[in-house]
Amino acid sequence: MTNDKQQTTIPFVDFKLQHQPIQAQLQQAIQKVVQQGDFILGKAVADFEAAFARACGVDYGIGVSSGTSAITLGLQACGIGVGDEVILPTNTFIATLIGVMQTGAIPILVDCDPNTALIDLKAAQKAITGKTKAILPVHLYGQMVSPSQLLALADAHDLLIFEDAAQAHLAQREGYIAGSIGKAAAFSFYPSKNLGAFGSGGIVLTKDATVAEKVRSLRNYGAPKKYLHTDVGTNSRLDTLQAAVLNVKLPYLDQWNQSRNSAAKEYDTLLEPLQSQGIFPIQNQSATGHIYHLYVIRVSAACPLDRQTIQDQLTASGIQSGIHYPTPCHLQPAYRYLGYKKGDFPNAETLSQEILSLPMYPGISSAQITHVVDSLKRITFGKL
Repeated sequence: MTNDKQQTTIPFVDFKLQHQPIQAQLQQAIQKVVQQGDFILGKAVADFEAAFARACGVDYGIGVSSGTSAITLGLQACGIGVGDEVILPTNTFIATLIGVMQTGAIPILVDCDPNTALIDLKAAQKAITGKTKAILPVHLYGQMVSPSQLLALADAHDLLIFEDAAQAHLAQREGYIAGSIGKAAAFSFYPSKNLGAFGSGGIVLTKDATVAEKVRSLRNYGAPKKYLHTDVGTNSRLDTLQAAVLNVKLPYLDQWNQSRNSAAKEYDTLLEPLQSQGIFPIQNQSATGHIYHLYVIRVSAACPLDRQTIQDQLTASGIQSGIHYPTPCHLQPAYRYLGYKKGDFPNAETLSQEILSLPMYPGISSAQITHVVDSLKRITFGKL
């Protein structure tokens, strides 16, 4: 048995706060699918595709089985394939890299901005060659890459923009909504996302009717209609049950995002005294447009304690935390053959040793946030 200090008092994510108020709606939506029996590409899928695309300010949404599939199929539908170079940040979840590689394209990894953890667009510009066809910005932790800077870079070098918006559902910056900047975008509906299903799911968003039609074919065995296979496709469809759940949750997403942003502001204020101890948050350059899928702090070299010690002591105090992500893509063992080595991307490598994600979810209370920060103060200062 664990003692009281080891029991979780503040979880990293609390699904109950989201689901309990809408439980009846969720059950009704699921039951409706069961009664209709349209489990594959049913009405709820089409309804959700249209609703989510509309919310993001684009014309088309095509539901797929995961965020990874959304990257792969979306890139393929945009014409990216064997031999094409795609620039992406090394500071991202491995699914971004996998999605690119599954198209047969060549991933060109670049470093990140140490303050925001987002792709360094100056580094991206230096990585452009005659084979570069696309740039794949990752809107990380709920904050978008600057649309104006991204569009300027793409226009100057004739690059296709494909957004990885897996952590940025309805995030905004400079008048743009995540998923509306480039040719197409990929989203994930993994349960812990700001808009999460009860299982796996994803979507490709685009303003291009031809791209949309291609993704619809690719996700369904390459068949624009039953038993006619015009593309080399796969089986990657968003389940009707998951779409039904997402349809219920989508109207609440903006409210949930606002709750996260408000919680982040409380964290920011309370954490200010800890800057003297070398602890500070990843910068928000998007004001209320940041939807804080994650709230991430840096435990820098100036801190008297290392990150592992701090995380262990938070755990002992009943506070869950995470690290997103402990190993950059270029240092993952499975991808050594790409030829990258330690030292190639110093900002991402330093961040991977410093970042720590604190509890963040809609409805987290001021008392809980205060307890998390007070615990950090006690750990680092040795007292409250």
